[in-house]
Amino acid sequence: MAFLTLNQKKLKSNFDYLNALFKKNEINWAVVTKLLSGNKLFLTELLKFDIQQVGDSRISNLKAIKTINPSVETIYIKPPAKRSIPSIIKYADISMNTEIETIKLLSKEAKKQNKIHKIIIMIELGELREGVMADDFIEFYESIFKLENIKVVGIGTNLSCLYGVLPNHDKLIQLSLYEQLIEAKFNKHIPFVSGGSSVTIPLIFQNLLPKGINHFRVGETLFLGTDVYNNTKFKKMHSDVFTLYSEIIELNEKPTVPIGELGTNVEGESYDFDQSKIGETSYRAIIDLGLLDADMDHLEFADKSLKFAGASSDMIVIDLGDNKKNYKVGDLIEIKMDYMGTLRIMNSKYIEKRLKTVVNKSYKK
Repeated sequence: MAFLTLNQKKLKSNFDYLNALFKKNEINWAVVTKLLSGNKLFLTELLKFDIQQVGDSRISNLKAIKTINPSVETIYIKPPAKRSIPSIIKYADISMNTEIETIKLLSKEAKKQNKIHKIIIMIELGELREGVMADDFIEFYESIFKLENIKVVGIGTNLSCLYGVLPNHDKLIQLSLYEQLIEAKFNKHIPFVSGGSSVTIPLIFQNLLPKGINHFRVGETLFLGTDVYNNTKFKKMHSDVFTLYSEIIELNEKPTVPIGELGTNVEGESYDFDQSKIGETSYRAIIDLGLLDADMDHLEFADKSLKFAGASSDMIVIDLGDNKKNYKVGDLIEIKMDYMGTLRIMNSKYIEKRLKTVVNKSYKK
């Protein structure tokens, strides 16, 4: 059975590094936990840290977080669906919003539940995902300040997630100026200017982050040590907090070219093979992992000599070449993943989730 491990010590090291960085620069931050997909084992380990805010895009995940630590402040990090409003008021202390009618319903439900619900209003800065248009935001805020049981605690924006529009000094200065305009016009204090995410972190090191930006929402860099802006890794962070292991369930020497008339595979793909290789063989292994669980484009073998040969819904075939490392049935293959690869694996109910301390060390390196 394939399984995923989380290394608690490396995750804690990444957290401490980011926490120190943000404190030094007087930045509040929320840990975005959607990568963990509500897994209580991993969430429990994470919430042992000195975390003030947790953000997630799934209400069920926020419910799990509140079950583990009722005192941690939770943020629903996408515009709420109207049908979800009762649960959002119950499990999210803060939500990010862009629709007046939705906020009116949040106000009504918050009054019903006898709560004050906090909101961050998202502004469009060019990514064309969620966000109030600049021409409308003054009128928008004016309407929201009148609502009962609603407290506006921030202004925010999203960048890079949809089209890859990168944050820069000018865009974030613009966000900061919007916040100053709102405070001046309505005589209201807006605590959070939430312009930061994993992709914004490099601006801190380059001294390009405007001082007005005081709130970040970070997931990928925490869990994977990724410098998202430059598509690299931060040298002082761990990129191997998560590791995937899959067992070899068959290993045989087989032809390198399929035998018979070729059509399309389970994904509707067709293949062409070099006919000059007919008669050649290599060792091929099957591991207990498939397209149902993972996307091969987001996986990488720790052993660089191994190559993907193909995949179906429940199995991946690996080309071992001459099998010089003497792999055998029952060995575990170690696999590295990027953010989307990890997210896909975390969402598979067929992949067991373990802490690193319980990994069977009988795998090949």
